Amino acid sequence: MQERVEHIEEAYWVSERRACRVVGLCRSSHRYLSHGKNNRELRMRIVEIADTRVRYGYRRVHVLLRREGWRVNHKRTYRIYCQEGLHPRRKRSHRHVSGNRRMLGPEVERPNVCWSMDFVADSLFNGHRFRALTVVDNNSRECLAIEAGQSMTGVDVAEIIERLMKERDAPDRIQCGNGSEFISRALDKWAYDHEVVIDFSRPGKPMDNATVESFNSSFRDECLNVNWFLSMEDAQEKIEKWRRDYNEFRPHSSLGDLTPQPFADKYKISERSPKNSTSEWICFRVRSRGRKPHSRAGTMLGGRSYIWP
Repeated sequence: MQERVEHIEEAYWVSERRACRVVGLCRSSHRYLSHGKNNRELRMRIVEIADTRVRYGYRRVHVLLRREGWRVNHKRTYRIYCQEGLHPRRKRSHRHVSGNRRMLGPEVERPNVCWSMDFVADSLFNGHRFRALTVVDNNSRECLAIEAGQSMTGVDVAEIIERLMKERDAPDRIQCGNGSEFISRALDKWAYDHEVVIDFSRPGKPMDNATVESFNSSFRDECLNVNWFLSMEDAQEKIEKWRRDYNEFRPHSSLGDLTPQPFADKYKISERSPKNSTSEWICFRVRSRGRKPHSRAGTMLGGRSYIWP
């Protein structure tokens, strides 16, 4: 409206009073000058954070601003974020509402009770493929390990889990997919010896292991897609640097905008809970190629366990 008044004044050489009367605008409103706060420094800081953390939305940017001491509410952060065009590209979800859902397992109430692991594939600058094994705690969202290699077997997976047990106790349960590394005899023997339940996802249902799938999505967006790997050593170094940043700096909305490390410090990881959380599950062992079920005692303790609703 103010622009219209100014246009009439310049085009028809009339007074401000008459131009406001034609437009229907009060003269005090036409003369009003905004006394809002100067957001120049805040705007520069938001753009700087968004350039550094290219996959962060405005909510995580707002959490980082509050950590730094900025006295700003989320509405102003969102307004500036939109004005600068900093929205990350979003992927459409192809989930069908009518899809069958799995019965929820026992709730994980503290860290080091249930882990999830999966593989993520990527390539070096010369096109050579490699895979990274990701291990995540389902309660604290802490990334326990990311091991990259061009060839990994079930023995390697068992060795990685065994190395993690030197820093913390073994979990009660580990969720994973149906890859050849996870159904191997080496991992099966390790799980049986340490009394750990291996919970396999249903074939073709990756969201049965939703925690590690969500982590892998963030891992790919924030690390694999923004880095250029020259060698396996370079890849492992950059991946380990991102893992530490993920555990110690990156805020998580599911943890009340805390990072996994402080959240996990609230619990005594060294104290193990009694292994009775899986007593009500229906677990049985299946051998491939039409063979008879395995008759070894303690089929719930390790081995290929299936959980049906």
